[in-house]
Amino acid sequence: MGCCSGRCTLIFICTLQLVLALERQVFDFLGYQWAPILANFFHIIIVILGLFGTIQYRPRYIIVYTVWAALWVAWNVFIICFYLDVGGLSKDSDLLTFNISAHHSWWSEHGPGCVRREMPQAPGVRTTESHSYITVMGCLMDYQYIEVVHSSAQILVALLGFVYACYVVSAITEEEDSFDFIGGFDPFPLYHVNEKPSHLLLKPMYLST
Repeated sequence: MGCCSGRCTLIFICTLQLVLALERQVFDFLGYQWAPILANFFHIIIVILGLFGTIQYRPRYIIVYTVWAALWVAWNVFIICFYLDVGGLSKDSDLLTFNISAHHSWWSEHGPGCVRREMPQAPGVRTTESHSYITVMGCLMDYQYIEVVHSSAQILVALLGFVYACYVVSAITEEEDSFDFIGGFDPFPLYHVNEKPSHLLLKPMYLST
């Protein structure tokens, strides 16, 4: 009963992680954040693997998910430090775009309440961009804090998934050990040891004339 409850909870957590990862992937695509896009892609694959392992009683797949959950927590801690300018990191750098482009988080211009004011190009000035923005005003929350909230939610769900994954692996392993102990996986159970071959039970019979 405990294993079933743990499996159901882990299935719910994995499903929630998929929803959160897909939501985050959409906005990272819109902001051309290539490093988070790759990380989200691997995250979605591993979560699907963990979900399959949970449904099909495959502890090895769940162990892979457990290891990834720890790495995913570390990645999101890095993202939080990046947007809060901790440890020499800067949210204004092009680190998350692999220095390919100067794009930043999609939320920097499209956050709640944000209003963009565009400046047309000056006559005779040619740039690679069709227009440039003067400023973004009226945002109810700075974009870096929106990214921090996203990463914090990812960390919280990943920690719950890590705990329940460890519990489910332990429960499945105990069930397999107990089943093996009573001979469930033994092709020659104990009760066959004392059985005698049928041909040994045959005794010669002689017909008397």
